[in-house]
Amino acid sequence: MHYTAKPIVTTTARKLIRILPFLLLFWPWLAQAAPGIPAFTVSVDEQGNQDYTLTIQILLIMTGLTLLPAALIATTSFLRIIIVLALLRQALGTMQTPSNQVLIGLALFLTLFIMAPVLDKIYTQAVSPYMEETITFKEAVERASKPMHTFMLQQTREDDLGMFAEMAGVTLEQPETVPFKVLIPAFMTSELKTAFQIGFMIFIPFLIIDLVIASLLMSMGMMMLSPMIISLPFKIMLFVLVDGWELILGTLVNSFIVPGSGV
Repeated sequence: MHYTAKPIVTTTARKLIRILPFLLLFWPWLAQAAPGIPAFTVSVDEQGNQDYTLTIQILLIMTGLTLLPAALIATTSFLRIIIVLALLRQALGTMQTPSNQVLIGLALFLTLFIMAPVLDKIYTQAVSPYMEETITFKEAVERASKPMHTFMLQQTREDDLGMFAEMAGVTLEQPETVPFKVLIPAFMTSELKTAFQIGFMIFIPFLIIDLVIASLLMSMGMMMLSPMIISLPFKIMLFVLVDGWELILGTLVNSFIVPGSGV
């Protein structure tokens, strides 16, 4: 049998090869017809302040949106709330009830409720003047960082702040001058400590119920029966009778309130 070799160059490719010399001939004219767009420019005013074009500002905003989850965890009350809710679910022993989506949604809206005064200050002092074009982008960022700095500093322990300042070689002269590179890790460490302290207090009543149920089962000789199966309804009943959700959520919200600060 004989096989006929198919042509490597198809008809379309042959047409493109024929048009290519004409494209190369008119390339200088096409390059002049499509000038570049000055998208990335920086203008300096009479006072020496730099202002960026709208394209750079949109690029910075889009980059900030990608870092929004990390900023939400590192600079707001979200970290303490989600850890306490996760420890509560583990103390109840309800496995995946409530689900992760429910806990994250509850923690997110509690975070918005707690951070509302701070967000109002950011909008009033930074976002609104910048949208009215009365301040520059750099000034808006500086004004927006001050309420967040104050909130984080109020929730941070002095020993945690001193530890990270010593490791960074920063002298803590005034609280307002603490840089964010020191304040953010100190704030997160303090939030972890506070969350585990609240979680410890939550675990105690449920642990007592587990011990009582386990002792009763051992005394009755029912060693093959898991204490978790018997203690789970009692823990849920106790949590409902004492209105546990109101106590937990109220404690979390009140733990962030600083007298006279508006937070």
